[in-house]
Parts: sequence; structure tokens; C-alpha cells
Amino acid sequence: MKWRVSQNELIEVAQGRQDADLYIKDGTVINVYSGEFLKQNIAVYKDGIAYVGEDESPIGEHTDVIDAKGKYISPGFIETHSHPWVFYNPVSQTEKVLPLGTTTSVNDNLFFYLDMGAEKFKELLIDLRELPGNFLWLVRLISQSDYPGERDWFNQEDVRDLLQLDDVAGSAEVTRWPLLYKSDPFLLDTVDVVKNMGKVVDGHNAGCSYEKLNSIAASGVMACHEAIKADEAINRLRLGLWTVLRNSSLRPDLSEVSKIITEGKVDTSRVLMTTDGPHPSFIDKEGFADGLVRQAVELGIPVMTAVQMVTINAATYLRMDNSLGGIAPGKKADLLILPDLVNFRPELVISNGEIVAEHGQLKASLPEINWTEYKLDDAFKIPKSVLENPDHYVFPQADTDEKVPVIHFLSNVITKRKDIELPIVDGYADIHGHEGLVYVALIDRKKGDWMTRGVMEGFAVNLDGMASTYNTTTELLVAGRNPDAMAKAAARVHELGGGVVIVDGDAIVLEIPLPLTGMMVTDASFDVALKSHDKLLKYMQERGFPFHDILYTLLFLTCDFLPGLRITPFGLYDVKKDDIVVQSTSLPVYK
Repeated sequence: MKWRVSQNELIEVAQGRQDADLYIKDGTVINVYSGEFLKQNIAVYKDGIAYVGEDESPIGEHTDVIDAKGKYISPGFIETHSHPWVFYNPVSQTEKVLPLGTTTSVNDNLFFYLDMGAEKFKELLIDLRELPGNFLWLVRLISQSDYPGERDWFNQEDVRDLLQLDDVAGSAEVTRWPLLYKSDPFLLDTVDVVKNMGKVVDGHNAGCSYEKLNSIAASGVMACHEAIKADEAINRLRLGLWTVLRNSSLRPDLSEVSKIITEGKVDTSRVLMTTDGPHPSFIDKEGFADGLVRQAVELGIPVMTAVQMVTINAATYLRMDNSLGGIAPGKKADLLILPDLVNFRPELVISNGEIVAEHGQLKASLPEINWTEYKLDDAFKIPKSVLENPDHYVFPQADTDEKVPVIHFLSNVITKRKDIELPIVDGYADIHGHEGLVYVALIDRKKGDWMTRGVMEGFAVNLDGMASTYNTTTELLVAGRNPDAMAKAAARVHELGGGVVIVDGDAIVLEIPLPLTGMMVTDASFDVALKSHDKLLKYMQERGFPFHDILYTLLFLTCDFLPGLRITPFGLYDVKKDDIVVQSTSLPVYK
């Protein structure tokens, strides 16, 4: 992490021989090192803290004095596990969360890398250095769903090149943790490289038993945010993993996992908190890292402990506590002035020594990013006319005595296989006599080399047609009961260059362009992402979607690591049995 200020300059300010740029006076400092609340002043010069105490000699003619009497001064909050691609993008995420007090976010690069490759991603990273606050990255070692050519794309040379960058804090979660359990050579070798660099190895071990978790810890993984029960959280802590308590739109688990603190009384020095990429509406209502602290305190966690989990604990985990996470001389001047210790909504946010937000409004400027500069290829290489064929979207079934394997939804993201006997019409399974079933297809939008088709139950019973590039593969996902409507939705997403489209009958009723990797709006305003999400959820629920988080349903439907039957580039995949139930095929007509 680069500095504008030198040690000598900080010493000069601390001894009163150089005027401070900012002097915060008469506030109560939340000292996360000692666990004390102290009446102290703070002198800031350039991007560093020069002095903490009672001496006012750093105040000079050009010092901006901030009166913090009756208020609390906290270190800036740190989000160690962010996904800046949930409709919002890195710029619009910053626009929203920096005024809420999250001055450092550590961000997953998955879809940027998938769409841009290593060199284009590096170009983007350079431009995003202009963002206010501290915007850091975690680099994926593999994708969230296996696909043809994955290991060539996530190759050793490119991945290691990215890991060496100063903006990269380490490697991102390996969602397909069984590969670590099975000692995948590339993953283990790369984890060793990351650790030798002195960087972090993030983890994702959903559903991992205590016995298997031993192997994951032995593989070099340092942290896990996937505990959903208190006993799962404490198991992670006992096995030496940094234990990250999550409260997110998909998994609002803090009330349960926080019991390791409120009831278990564990040592909290290796406990963190995360929002884990919540949908836009969740951030708008619940906040970001500020919301974690707020709810933790409401649940009975002491204020100091709650603040430490998103400041010094997070910085120590990231191996950046020499510069981030606390209020002390020689640290980065990332400071929040809080009116109270109930809402934790800062009235003033200082990052790198600059006032970047006041009373919830961003004051710092945001970089203007031309997202099209980072595109490697056109969003679609297959002709739109191919997608207009409704026969692509029905499930082929030749054997009348064979049941159809159906993706049955149990929750937002958990499915199971359910075999259903369906009539066969012209070589296709006919779903129209079975309420609740929809067709689904996943199509290779770049080369048109493959497509996977299936049937779903409990997704959206009244959906005629929908198409989306918002999913783990970023390929074209199409669903509905009406193949003609599905074809129309698919063709429109092609025209948009990525996005989500819903069709009723012959009418397009909703379209949301997502030209950035097929996952994000490009607008710098968070409100654009928020309104797009809320409209999509509303329209889907009106068509029978029974759950609360449509973005994560779409995202994980095409993954290959959560329980149930999934639609993937290789076919319909039974995750628990590690079995391809129905193989993908060449795209008819096009091939």
C-alpha cells in the first residue's frame, strides 16, 4: 500500500514543527488496540496519522480543525470479502458504501477476469486506483463452474502474475473446495506461492464437515465465511481458520453464528464479519460493514468487539495492520466520526487523509471509466438468428419409458433431483400438463460450441420466457414455459450485449442491460443497480418466483459446488453424486 507521507514528515507534525492538515479535537477515540474509549485528539498530515493525544501544537495556520465533541472516532471499516459485481460495479459500490464508513474493501475479481483476461484486468485495475478509499483485490485461482478450457484460462503464469500486484491482497475463495480436499496440484502449488508472498488465502467451504475441514486447513486456506451454524463457526475457529461471520442478502446468518461470542465467549481476535456481496436492496436497507457492526451490537456483542472485527482484526488477517485498522501514529488516516454507538452511521468519513463523505453524501470524485476499453471480444459471437429458434429451449426426450431428471428448487440456491414422467411430443418432453415446470437452457454465447437443456420445478410457475447472462458462467441462461417467448428473450439479450429480459407472450415486459461482463450495469450511480434489482425481483415474484434473492438463484443455478442438480456447460450435473446426468450437446442448427 503506497503512502504520500514520509515517516519524517509525521514526526515533524507530531512534535509541532509542521502544521497538521487535519486536527480532530475533543472526540472519544475507539482504541481497537487496547480496547479502550479515550478522550483524545488526532493530528493528520497528508494520508497518515501523525499524533494521538492531548497536545495541540500540531495545529497551525492552515490546519482544518474538526470539532468532535460528544462524538466517537473509529478506524475506517474494512470489508475483507466483497463481490463488486452484483448488478453494481466497483465504482457504484464505492459510491454507496464509502459514505457508510467502509474505507477499505477487498474485492473478488472473478467475472472481470473471466471476461477480460489477465492483461485487460490489469489495465482496469490501474484505472480503478483512482477510486477514493482503499480498493484491493483477491484473485481467483479457478472459476465457480468447470467449463471447457477453464484450466487454460486460469493458467499458472497469468494467475501468478496477478497475485504479485500491489493491489492484490491474496487469492480469492475456492468455491469448489473438494478440489483442495483431493489435493489438486495447481491449487496447492498456487496456494504455496500466495503464502510465500505473505498474502492471504481466502476460503469457501460450504457444507464441509469437521473431518474434511481438517484437510482444507492443511491445504493452506486461511479463512472461511461459510458457517451457517454456531457450531460450524467454532469448528473453523478451533482449526485455526480466520472465522468470518456473515450477514448477507442470501445468508443473513449473523444472529446464529454470533452465538460463538454472545454465548460461547470465544476469543474474538481471529473473528471477522462480512456482507459477502449482498444484492443492492440489502445494502440500501441494511448498510455494508456499518450494518454488520450495528446488528452485532443489537445481538449483544460489545461495541468494542464489534468494531474490532471490521477494523484491526480484518487488517491483521490481511497482514496490513501496520497501516490499516486502527487509530495510532504511523497508520493510514482512515477515520470515521460517529454521532453515536447505536446506528454507526458516520457523519464524516476520512480516507487517506481526505474528507471523502459527509452526512451520508460522497464528497470525493469518482473516476470516469470507459468499460468498453477492457472488452476482449464481442458479448456474443453466435448469430442472433440462432437464438430465435424455439426448438433450442425444449428438452429432448426420445424414450417414453424414461423419466425426466428435473431441477427441483428447495430454496433460493439449493436444489435436488426429482425424476418426473412426462409425455413425449415430437421427440421433446411436454411440460404443459404439469403446473410448476419450466424449461431451462444454458448456451455457450461466445463460440456456440455447446448447450445444456433441462427442466426446472419451483422456479417461477407463470414465467413465459426469461433470458439472462447474470449467472456463474456468464453464458446465456434461458428459462420459461413458452419456447417462443424464451427465444424472444434470448434474442433481445443478444441485442443488448448482455443482461436480463422477461417476455410475456409476445411482449418484452422487462429488460435490464448488463453490458459489463454480462453481470453489471455500467452506471456510476448505485441507484441504477438498486432500481434494476428491485424491478427484476418484483417481476419475477409476480410470475411465481417464491424466494427472496433472485440474483443468487440465477448466479448459483449454473455452478457445480452447491447441493442438487445443476445446469452447467458439461450438462445436467448431480453435485452430490459427482455425476453428469444429461450431457451437453452441440448447439442444433448452428453446428
